[in-house]
Amino acid sequence: MAGLSIIILFWGAARTIGGESDLIQRRLGRYAAREVESPQLTAEKEQKAPPIVAGLNRAIAQQSFGERMATELARADLKLTVSEYFLFNVACMLIGFLGGLLLFRNVLAIVGGLLGFYVPRLYVKMRQRRRLIAFNNQLGDTITLLANSLRSGYSLLQSMETVAKELAPPVSEEFSRVVREIGLGLSNQEALNNLLRRVNSDDLDLMITAIKVHHEVGGNLAEILDTIGHTIRERVRIKGEIRTITSGQRISGYVIAVLPFALGSFLFMMNREYMSVLFTDQCGLTMLIAAAMGMVAGFFIMRRIVAIEV
Repeated sequence: MAGLSIIILFWGAARTIGGESDLIQRRLGRYAAREVESPQLTAEKEQKAPPIVAGLNRAIAQQSFGERMATELARADLKLTVSEYFLFNVACMLIGFLGGLLLFRNVLAIVGGLLGFYVPRLYVKMRQRRRLIAFNNQLGDTITLLANSLRSGYSLLQSMETVAKELAPPVSEEFSRVVREIGLGLSNQEALNNLLRRVNSDDLDLMITAIKVHHEVGGNLAEILDTIGHTIRERVRIKGEIRTITSGQRISGYVIAVLPFALGSFLFMMNREYMSVLFTDQCGLTMLIAAAMGMVAGFFIMRRIVAIEV
């Protein structure tokens, strides 16, 4: 089982590095809302894929969570298909279970399996959060550049091309994808809706809504975008001030949450016989589980307190 887990893990990494361009094209085709491919083309693609991936693709395509998971991977900008992510998750579960079995040799091996199940999901959520924060921080400058391009006589499509060329990722990557989707035959509204599905941002939703309203009723889009850009920049500034004020509380939460686990691990490595009583005695296991649940609950409560919405 350990050998199989390692093989699956490295196979997924090799697929990610080697087939990056092909994966980008497949993701683009999926989120560009193009017409459904012919059964012959789908069969040819399944023949090229490995048997495990092809079988999983067929099985996941029949489930409702497949499209939702594909959207989550796109928001995290991970060059993985749903089936490859599923195999990677299974490999992490097996590695976590076997690691817990080798370390504790009791029921706590299940905890290792659960950690292996949730770690990839937490990693996806972390990448989504970082990418969304970076996108929102660039959105004010993006809207200003769009407004200035429109004033200089550019069309909306040419303005988005300018954004894709001049700004840094992730904004340049997303607007470049929008331009490519429009080149594939989508309307501006459909391409912008796909952008909003990939980047779940309230500020972006406000900008796209303004563009849609302008498309329907007309008006001075550059002036509207200037007003929206000013509002977004002020929100980003206020959020930065709030994060600065609450930074001490957030760091305290991390320290208080990590310190017991780090100290317990250190004592376990220094004196395994002394600490093993907690894992072998029923009362000790109950204390450990209750303490872990309390620490996790307290950590999330502290994060909720300092999460101030603007």
